[in-house]
Amino acid sequence: MSLSTPELLPPPPLEPGTLRIVPLGGLGEVGRNMSVLEYEGRLFIIDCGVLFPEEHQPGVDLILPDFDYIAHRLGDVEALVLTHGHEDHIGAVPYLLRLRPDIPVVGSTLTLAFVTAKLKEHRINPRTVVVKEGETHKFGAFECEFVAVNHSIPDALAVAVTTPAGTVLNTGDFKMDQLPLDGRITDLRSFARLGERGVDLFMVDSTNAEVPGFVTPEREIGPVLDQVFAESSKRIIVASFASHVHRVQQVLDASYAHGRKVALVGRSMIRNMKIAADLGYLRVPEDVLVDLRYVENLPDDEIVLMCTGSQGEPMAALSRIANGNHKVSVGPGDTVVLASSLIPGNENAVFRVINGLTKLGARVVHSGNAKVHVSGHSGAGELLYCYNIVRPRNVMPIHGETRHLVANGALAVKTGVPPERVVIAEDGIVVDLKDSKAQIVGAVPCGLVYVDGSSVGKLTDSELQDRRVLGEEGFISVFAVVDSKTREIVAGPIVQARGVAEDDSVLEGVVDQIRESLLSGLAENVGRHQLQQGMRRVVGRFASGRLRRRPMILPVVVEA
Repeated sequence: MSLSTPELLPPPPLEPGTLRIVPLGGLGEVGRNMSVLEYEGRLFIIDCGVLFPEEHQPGVDLILPDFDYIAHRLGDVEALVLTHGHEDHIGAVPYLLRLRPDIPVVGSTLTLAFVTAKLKEHRINPRTVVVKEGETHKFGAFECEFVAVNHSIPDALAVAVTTPAGTVLNTGDFKMDQLPLDGRITDLRSFARLGERGVDLFMVDSTNAEVPGFVTPEREIGPVLDQVFAESSKRIIVASFASHVHRVQQVLDASYAHGRKVALVGRSMIRNMKIAADLGYLRVPEDVLVDLRYVENLPDDEIVLMCTGSQGEPMAALSRIANGNHKVSVGPGDTVVLASSLIPGNENAVFRVINGLTKLGARVVHSGNAKVHVSGHSGAGELLYCYNIVRPRNVMPIHGETRHLVANGALAVKTGVPPERVVIAEDGIVVDLKDSKAQIVGAVPCGLVYVDGSSVGKLTDSELQDRRVLGEEGFISVFAVVDSKTREIVAGPIVQARGVAEDDSVLEGVVDQIRESLLSGLAENVGRHQLQQGMRRVVGRFASGRLRRRPMILPVVVEA
């Protein structure tokens, strides 16, 4: 298999008749999916999603793909195609359209409805193109055929992009559920037809490449939820992704069967389910939905709350409920169902929520102790079927951590794809397709772009490191006033600490050392910066040796 390496140089100029593929997110991570295709100077984008921060990224709201590679060429973009409506595929669209609002945004009805609602909050009126499975549309030199795929959200599409350089088939996120709730299966006949015509590069979802066999059908979740509802004597709270229409449908059906009312909790959940219901993707039984304001007037055994926060997100409804800072409370006898699988990196956050809910007396049902969720991504058995059906000339695993990509590539090799035709890439790796052969030709800068409140891309990795130091090691400030003429200390030094477990009296032992450093620097007639650096070194040695800590140190010298 062709593996990317850190020593890659910038790519050469694109040769005539060559299709270039540059992933800007989604490779080496589960999230912020985005790939850029280039042919004859024109660009075509597939997906534009976000990645949610982990614990080592304090204060970060979202992580975006790095648009720098195309920022100066947005006028060359023919279209942005969205495979489905999950945040890791559409969440960054508002940030891209801020740079060029008139990029055509292409997708299915439900996907574009979710995106349009999101863009409305950003005061962006998009130029949308609604497409359906079986249709073919042309955007410049990029001819796109859309194929129905089954996923954990309705209306998901794969896209086959054909140029004179060859055909690229991007699956998006998909699985091969043979008994889907909406009756819409992955169209393997179209996959086979495209394979017969010739797929030069198969870009394949890798998330479950390490999982043997086939993913459990969604229909098997219904009886489990029904049993959970039957065993629950008080309130039921179900947490899921705000876009998981199928799971919400199952909760509505179970609630109706057990005589319960459902209140949606969370702005994104309410917004998305209203859209899904208005478009006919969600069937709401009569008199089942109620406003959250009226829940307190209902008996506990008639209530179901459908909320966000299944991944332990700090500001989502379920986390706030677990922390006791939400208007919805949980107590003994209540049942909480986490109807989702763990996204890698979220384990600690989810377990923290489970523990918090358990302490409050709730019974917590999750994928670790009951079959309350099935994945929306193909297992290894399904991927093998796809490789055998499509028979691609080249394979580029996408959507997954490195271990997922490598496992997916190994499956392709098992089905007969030559190892040298399997490209294991990372974000920013440049892959050129020419004469039916895909190969790595270089790399472009591709970092993490942080959304921090209203700030986009201004937070750096070094500043994140400062936040981690503040949170883990604490903060010590040192203040002194010196006379620049007499070269004497006028006031201080004053030492203060925050987030350091020891009593402030411990710091008294370093004051004399700081004074000696200042007097020595003043005698040598050094500048203010050197005086501050001297104080920093003294405090750093003291904190490391005496406190066994490496806090952030802020030395301040004022010249009188």
